[in-house]
Amino acid sequence: MRLVSCSVLFAANAFAASAALAFAPPLTFEPRLLAVDANEGCDVGDIDGDGRLDVVAGRNWYRNGDWVPRPVRVVPDWNGYVESNGDFLLDVDGDGMLDVMAGAFVRPDVNWYQNPGPAGLARGTVWTRRTLADTAMEQNEASFLHDIDGDGVPEWITNSWNKAAPLVIWRLAEAAETTLPTLVPHTVGPVNGHGLGFGDLNNDGREDILVGTGWYERPAGGPFAGPWIYHPDWDRPLSCPVLVRDLDGDGSNDVVWGNPHDFGVFAWMGTGVGPNGAFTYDEVVIDRSFSQPHCLTFADLDGDGVDELITGKRVRAHNGKDPGGTDPPVVCYFAWSDASQSFERHDIAHGDIGIGLQIRTADLDEDGRLDIVVAGKDGTWILFNRGR
Repeated sequence: MRLVSCSVLFAANAFAASAALAFAPPLTFEPRLLAVDANEGCDVGDIDGDGRLDVVAGRNWYRNGDWVPRPVRVVPDWNGYVESNGDFLLDVDGDGMLDVMAGAFVRPDVNWYQNPGPAGLARGTVWTRRTLADTAMEQNEASFLHDIDGDGVPEWITNSWNKAAPLVIWRLAEAAETTLPTLVPHTVGPVNGHGLGFGDLNNDGREDILVGTGWYERPAGGPFAGPWIYHPDWDRPLSCPVLVRDLDGDGSNDVVWGNPHDFGVFAWMGTGVGPNGAFTYDEVVIDRSFSQPHCLTFADLDGDGVDELITGKRVRAHNGKDPGGTDPPVVCYFAWSDASQSFERHDIAHGDIGIGLQIRTADLDEDGRLDIVVAGKDGTWILFNRGR
């Protein structure tokens, strides 16, 4: 399969095209197809304990080196999708082996799949499924494991496209009657909406939560200390996740997001805090050339200490019914230049590989460069970073 590399300049605000001189040459990537199904979630971790990073994606895991599919779980197909909206590797039971936590489209249960250990992995045993919680939420868009309280144990947080669904933080705990892990809920607020992100939006030193209808301001005493203040500062579908960071170095955090079911990648450049604590911003266009950038992430692909923005076109989101839904897929990264205060786009793959609901980065081949794993309705892929 071909190596793909090209670039186009996208200026934030009114920066001149001559700023392209501030960017390094593009990276090249070698794609490797692992499996073809409609699964859209993936994660990376050392599943078999051999010291090398493996990949899990829906029904299978893939051992580093041969990348042969090995079974994890049975996941039904549903309405053009696979009934899963994300994979997370975590040692749930504390036995030293990574398990899989996963939620689902439509179904309200959160399950974990117990790593069968060396003998079971060698036999290709299907992992035992155990339920962590019935969340009573049946309109789930995407879920996240995120350490909201900084204690080293991540919490489970699910985004819902239903604006009236509550936003709930689920904490891992031990069920007293069984000593098995369970999830304990803490309600942040009654409003949700397509899109989820974490970051200090009002620059008060505390991490807030963003959803599709606005954002929740974290209380001073900690995430479970009291009510979160809700700010209805926008109402529109956002990507999963939304990314919060100070792009331009002005001391105010900005928001980077994709239009999950239409065209465009955008940045809200923070300008401060308005009346009643509202987040104020100027919107700038990063790229409007492809649709359905449903997932995005930051990672330092070229090792220069500055993260690149990685995203792409989700393959057949809403089964191709969105604007641009049947256009050719793309995976790309955007390099940020502090000198020119602008992004430059580089295509990683175009026409045969797109994204799903999660993008993972890790040095899978141990060459010192971060590789990319994506899983979408055109299959699960590793994009090996071959540098410049």
